[in-house]
Amino acid sequence: MSTIQKIIDQLELQSHPEGGYFKEVYRSEGTINQENLGEAFSGQRNYATSIYFLLTSDSFSAFHRIKQDEIWHFYKGSPIKLHIISNEGAYSNVIIGNNIEKGETPQYVVKAKDWFAAEVIGDNTYALVGCTVSPGFDFNDFELPERDALISKFPEHRNIITAFTRL
Repeated sequence: MSTIQKIIDQLELQSHPEGGYFKEVYRSEGTINQENLGEAFSGQRNYATSIYFLLTSDSFSAFHRIKQDEIWHFYKGSPIKLHIISNEGAYSNVIIGNNIEKGETPQYVVKAKDWFAAEVIGDNTYALVGCTVSPGFDFNDFELPERDALISKFPEHRNIITAFTRL
């Protein structure tokens, strides 16, 4: 059994709609009521949520966005390159990993409403990370756009959008 399959089995991960595998490992008991969340959210949200997220070099996490900040934490494997298009249209990227001497960062915050995608750096490998969201994640806050819609919004980023979308 491969290392990747062992991690999937041991952590009981399942396929994620954006690509890769995940398992929710934390959801706070406390909740925030609608009137304290503002117009961006509908219904209640937990204070925070956290998942394991496994990405392999033969896949990618497609461009998506959520309404909350998302904190990425590096655990194991090869580094991840995170591609970000801000809500205003600026492109940037960051390498999330544990080799600080080479400029990798073990933790990174994607700002609320920024579009982002991820890929593992290297062939035949994987990255195990964690993602923490506050207010807590709800699939109602998740947006996975079609390629043409995102390109029409950011035509200057056509190549990177094409590389990291599936539809």
